[in-house]
Amino acid sequence: MSFPDIPSHVNRPGQFSFENGIRVTLARPGYAEGELEVRPTSSNPHGTVHGGCLYTLADTVAGTAACAHGASCVTISGNMEFLRPADGPTIRCVATPKKQGNTLSVMQVVLTNAQGKEVATGTFTFFMLSMKKD
Repeated sequence: MSFPDIPSHVNRPGQFSFENGIRVTLARPGYAEGELEVRPTSSNPHGTVHGGCLYTLADTVAGTAACAHGASCVTISGNMEFLRPADGPTIRCVATPKKQGNTLSVMQVVLTNAQGKEVATGTFTFFMLSMKKD
């Protein structure tokens, strides 16, 4: 899959992230943004966004940033720090590289609510399956 195709692939109906209200809104090599449309099915028993929804948003956006160099990748690990309850109509995620490599890439993510307050941060590591040849 080439770089320009990544958002259209991730945002395609039938994809897990799409079906759960996640959309990649911007992608370029080493950077991606996305958002979660908070739905009634996004809630935990406390009425805020479930941590699994936040993790899926972060993994999707971080993977998009890692693959935007023209590679395919799979998640090796992910770590999240939940800083405050997440609520509102949308949650935004930004992913940037800590390390972009041919074999491993490490992305950091910051998730914010509609008021711009950080609700979670995290680090995701990806195994790079293939790199684009120039």
